[in-house]
Amino acid sequence: MRAFLTAAASLAVAAIVTIGAAVPARALIEVDITQANIQPMPIAITDFGASGGDPEVGRQISDVISADLQRSGLFKPIDRAAFIEAGANFDAVPNFGSWRVLNAQALITGRVTKQPDGRLKAEFRLWDVFAGQQITGQQYFSNPENWRRIAHIIADAIYERLTGEKGYFDTRIVFVDETGPKDARVRRLAIMDQDGANVRYLTNSPQEIIRNPRFSPSRQEITYVSQPIGETPRVYLLNIETGQREVVGDFPGMTFAPRFSPDGQRVVLSLEQGGNANIYVMDLGSRRTTRLTNTPSIDTSPSFSPDGRQIVFESDRGGSQQVYVMNADGTNQQRISFGQGAYGTPVWSPRGDLVAFTKRSGGQFSIGVMRPDGSGERILTEGYHNEGPTWAPNGRVLMFFREVRGAGGGPQLWTVDLTGYNEQQVPTPAFGSDPAWSPLLN
Repeated sequence: MRAFLTAAASLAVAAIVTIGAAVPARALIEVDITQANIQPMPIAITDFGASGGDPEVGRQISDVISADLQRSGLFKPIDRAAFIEAGANFDAVPNFGSWRVLNAQALITGRVTKQPDGRLKAEFRLWDVFAGQQITGQQYFSNPENWRRIAHIIADAIYERLTGEKGYFDTRIVFVDETGPKDARVRRLAIMDQDGANVRYLTNSPQEIIRNPRFSPSRQEITYVSQPIGETPRVYLLNIETGQREVVGDFPGMTFAPRFSPDGQRVVLSLEQGGNANIYVMDLGSRRTTRLTNTPSIDTSPSFSPDGRQIVFESDRGGSQQVYVMNADGTNQQRISFGQGAYGTPVWSPRGDLVAFTKRSGGQFSIGVMRPDGSGERILTEGYHNEGPTWAPNGRVLMFFREVRGAGGGPQLWTVDLTGYNEQQVPTPAFGSDPAWSPLLN
């Protein structure tokens, strides 16, 4: 069961029951996401307001589910104008012949109704069209204002049932919103849904430079660097729901904001002293710091492995900016990047199988991935300026920011999947940089 938590921590939505008879084993149809170039699955998504449901909200939920699945690159929603059974009866078994002629491999039927207590009830069924049977079905109750989250949760359930892996649609992105001319940018901390909806500003001071927000893996908290103009950088912990923040510390020589350990109890960060930068780990309970590297170079941009046993970071100790891995206690430091160019901003995948990085070579900035031992390097996207990769919680999609050449341009947020074929811009109100992807919401 998943629950929506408001600022008052009240239950706002819950999945309570499986509808109908589901196929007991894996679905007869499924998407093989291990291929290099995936052919999207044709899928039909009916109007959730057409079968005796709320017409406006039902249609909106259908649209969001369709957009989520299409953006993943794994599914190809069929145009509803082509539907033969546009108002399919949710309570009845579909006429599968009407969907087979459209080449739909999967069918989603649904309904959204208003309850006497004011809540919304959202139901869906996922059907295997060619086998002619239901794969799964669920229903949810929610406060009306949370209808978009219902849509994202349903999209996650469909994604997981058809791919065998967790979805990533019921997540949020924290990023730096940038407005104004390039030489006088106002940078605010902002948060939004992973598809760019529901933007909310978490800071609003034009005299405060915001950098490097990072999500906690265990709580609805983030760290970020705040530097009032002309003053010392300060790291904050911010509770997203309550708005309360506390000071982690003042760090005059900080080069990057902290990243959390997998248990959320520690942060790893880089501090500069005497022209050199070294990596430290801080216990958030005691605020005690322990030094992990000690070299006459710049060691920065650390990121924990998902099991907490290792840390990946960048260093110029070998004469150029490269990626290194060490144990979480600082021992066994080894270089893992050996290609042409400079490597930076490494981030460990939530799955533990890959490290994402930024690579600078030949005047281009690329976003790529490699295995933790440095093998299997692949470039996913490249251009004039791409930087700051962050992983979706299922480890299948990366978000980053891209800046195009030109005086009037600014950074924009983009996503790319591990195939490198599915690259899309994420809408933001103005310019956007430094994205960080949340864990799946609970």
